[in-house]
Amino acid sequence: MTGIKIGIVGVGKIARDQHIPSLAADPDWALAAVASRAHVDVGVPAFPSLEAMLEQGPTIDAVALCTPPQVRWRTAVAALNAGKHVFLEKPPGVSVGEVRDLAALAADNKVTLFTSWHSRFAAGVPTAKAWLADRRIRRVDIQWREDVRRWHPGQTWIWEAGGLGVFDPGINALSILTEIMPREVFVTGAALDIPANVQSPVAAHIEMTDLDATTISADFDFLQTGPQTWSIEIETDTEKLCLSLGGAVLDIGGRRIVEAADTEYPGLYRRFSALIRSGQSDIDVRPLALVADAFLLGRRTLVEPFVE
Repeated sequence: MTGIKIGIVGVGKIARDQHIPSLAADPDWALAAVASRAHVDVGVPAFPSLEAMLEQGPTIDAVALCTPPQVRWRTAVAALNAGKHVFLEKPPGVSVGEVRDLAALAADNKVTLFTSWHSRFAAGVPTAKAWLADRRIRRVDIQWREDVRRWHPGQTWIWEAGGLGVFDPGINALSILTEIMPREVFVTGAALDIPANVQSPVAAHIEMTDLDATTISADFDFLQTGPQTWSIEIETDTEKLCLSLGGAVLDIGGRRIVEAADTEYPGLYRRFSALIRSGQSDIDVRPLALVADAFLLGRRTLVEPFVE
């Protein structure tokens, strides 16, 4: 087995759909083991927990944590203290404070910690960032609408405290926003629609701005059926920029500039391997901080119960 040996903790939909195929296609990596509460068969040794994988499994250099965020801090602490490099699925935790704690622990143990924001690795994002760098931005409109029953069937954790609800996909848009904007953005107001039987919002509207007084708004909806919407439109002093399909497509001034798919998780693992080889970490809590501020400033409206 060649490459950086990695174990995956939490073998659910995202691990099967994205992590395992991306690792298999990248010669820098070798999937050595997995840990999951449910029985899994992915062609490598499987264990019921990270602790069992570390004690009984093959030697590994790194772990990718794909568990629900509510349990990720404890698992990350165990991995970092065992001297393993750690890849945190998004969101990296349930609070800004616990991610900062993990950052300090990674530094103490001289290992890499990577807060992964997969949407930043969509094909159109780097070009959008470069194009916006020297332009005056007048308005940003984010529309992020998807069907929770399609993308998160049976995943009750997403509705619990710390599960984020509609901010689980919405934070992807915020990760792109914080990457491409020339200035830092902050929340000025929010409205949260929370079903009467859960703890997290099913829809949200956020108002944001920056030091240039840019008008920035985001609408998130977890109940959109039919075609799904993941778009960011930005009006500048010259032309309009539009990122669609989650950043896979970029149009500027009505011209198609970038269109590509399946770049996100391969890009994440290229970044993770480069960080490990250079002895660095990449820790960014800005998207999570925007979500936290939306909860702090948000006006809450109770709506009808959510039924799967």
